[in-house]
Amino acid sequence: MAASTTAPRGSRQTADERRHTIVEAAAAEFSAAGLHGTSTHAIAKRAGISQPYIFQLFGSKQELFLAACSASFQQVRDAFAEAAAANPDNAREAMGTAYVQLLSDRESLLMMLHAFAASSDPVVREATRREFGDIIRLVERLLGTGPEDVRGFIAQGMLLNVSAALDLPGLAGEQAWAARMFEGTGVDCG
Repeated sequence: MAASTTAPRGSRQTADERRHTIVEAAAAEFSAAGLHGTSTHAIAKRAGISQPYIFQLFGSKQELFLAACSASFQQVRDAFAEAAAANPDNAREAMGTAYVQLLSDRESLLMMLHAFAASSDPVVREATRREFGDIIRLVERLLGTGPEDVRGFIAQGMLLNVSAALDLPGLAGEQAWAARMFEGTGVDCG
């Protein structure tokens, strides 16, 4: 979900393109401040639209947050599926490499972490459970291994999430404990 850009003034977008532009703008804002710390005014400004238009398309700030979260989780599912398809004989390694590459997109990473953090809200919790469950089921299918292997794969990914969110790769050159977190992961700490 790399850095968002607004559509050039005067250009006509389809409804799907407008929704996508707004979701990208929302992800940029929500990834920085979360569901409750982000204003729809800031999202509208970033998207180059009026604030009421957000509510016209999404109904509520929460629904827009869920759309931005869903896009981030979908990015992970797509990366896993593409990696496994490109290297079916070593799907686990290919999926791991694809995930490490995704970690460089801090916006998407933080968006997912904000989804977990906002899960005290029952609607967000249910949507996030569904998204996370979809990832688990996909990993089970693509790896074709047992629950212990799938748990290990997911656990490694969650550790990488936290490490990337804390920018431990940037700290690895200064702190040996941070460098040890990335040994054998393929994360560039240089």
